[in-house]
Amino acid sequence: MKITFWGAAQEVTGSKHLLKIANQQLLLDAGFFQGHRQEAEAKNRNLPIKGSEIQAIILSHAHLDHCGAIPTLYKSGFRGKIYATPATCDVARIMLEDSADIQVADADYINSYKPSSEWIEPIYTSTEVREVVNLFAPVPYDQEFTPLPNVRAQFIEAGHILGSAQIYLEVAADGQKKKLGFTGDLGRKGLPILKDPAWFGELDYFICESTYGHRVQESLSEMEAIIQEVILQAAEKKGKIVVPAFALGRTQSLIYILHKLTDEGHIPRLPIFIDSPMATELTEVFLKHKDNFDRELRDFFTDEKDPFAFRNLYFTQSVQESKELNKRPGPFIVISTAGMCEVGRIRHHLKNSVENKDNTVMITGFMARNTLGRRLAEKDRQIKIFDRMYNLRARVEVINAFSAHAGQTELLAHIQSVKGLQKLFLVHGEPEAQAVLTQKVKLARPEIEVVSPTFGQTFDL
Repeated sequence: MKITFWGAAQEVTGSKHLLKIANQQLLLDAGFFQGHRQEAEAKNRNLPIKGSEIQAIILSHAHLDHCGAIPTLYKSGFRGKIYATPATCDVARIMLEDSADIQVADADYINSYKPSSEWIEPIYTSTEVREVVNLFAPVPYDQEFTPLPNVRAQFIEAGHILGSAQIYLEVAADGQKKKLGFTGDLGRKGLPILKDPAWFGELDYFICESTYGHRVQESLSEMEAIIQEVILQAAEKKGKIVVPAFALGRTQSLIYILHKLTDEGHIPRLPIFIDSPMATELTEVFLKHKDNFDRELRDFFTDEKDPFAFRNLYFTQSVQESKELNKRPGPFIVISTAGMCEVGRIRHHLKNSVENKDNTVMITGFMARNTLGRRLAEKDRQIKIFDRMYNLRARVEVINAFSAHAGQTELLAHIQSVKGLQKLFLVHGEPEAQAVLTQKVKLARPEIEVVSPTFGQTFDL
């Protein structure tokens, strides 16, 4: 058995881990790379693997950096099954349809001011998405399935987003049984809405995310107080609060917390606009999968009270409604699909907001290198949006406590919980984060070999 790391290798995003078992291939995740626009375009358009050579895909969750390349693999001949939890199957369909729509819209926008010789085409369209979603095979948590002969698999809770799962594999190869685990993206204990991550038990090999391997996360108990303070200050200035947030997970968590803070009288009843048709549809999917919710949410909201609906919350649908928000005086909050601020409507809201000192940009999650979101988080004095430079005068607040990724403490505890571990592969993290986490693991468990694979690197297991 061999494994090759074709993404999220010493970088965050683009998760693709290819297992070769006998003469068949199994892909763990098939994600889009998100980063510098030209690099992302090249990596996402020209995948290092062909779909026709893969027999099955197991999907950890439906964020685009884990599922966004599936239609591209379909275009190159993939016709196997895509295994995922039922919620992930529902969510991935929406995410991929939205990704295709955004690619088409962005291509049209860019082509409108470029000469025809520089026009771009979308990597895929809704046509490929409609065809590939028919290959999804939903499997509930903790239920065994067989993606390939001699491979037993199981999903266990990851606690990252709705439907997110860690993947357990037991592979019979060369007369031996080998146990392999993959975190996908690992959540945090006590996050709003979702259940806490589960632990594996015993593994031979462990592929573990390392996004925040260098940092202890802020306390979750402080999160509501921080959000409350940001909103009160922005409301006093009568400014706009622009929140780039993943339509999946972060948006619903924000709605839930803003609902609580408003009902409890901690913040004024400001208009809150969810400017993402996809986020609207995903919120409905959340309500379809209430079995994924944790006890806290079920206890706080009765069956008659929808945690994702209250009277000052509005869901915009049309492009015209979105444009009208840019003319609206504050104070109000707009939460818009992020993609690390590289795609979608959020860029239009930012270009109309960042030069006003009364406005606030609230960053609530990890932003990869060379993205607009990262430049905002680092408070660059000038930022480039749609090929034009803007002066950053708006207040920028980075709320790390809101991240749905495990921090160093949680990652280390998760790794230490695994018995019999021989080799640990750190993925989905930048080199600095992986170096710090590697040192911590070696101190705690010196018997474990820790590796940070490079792009395209292959290992015998």
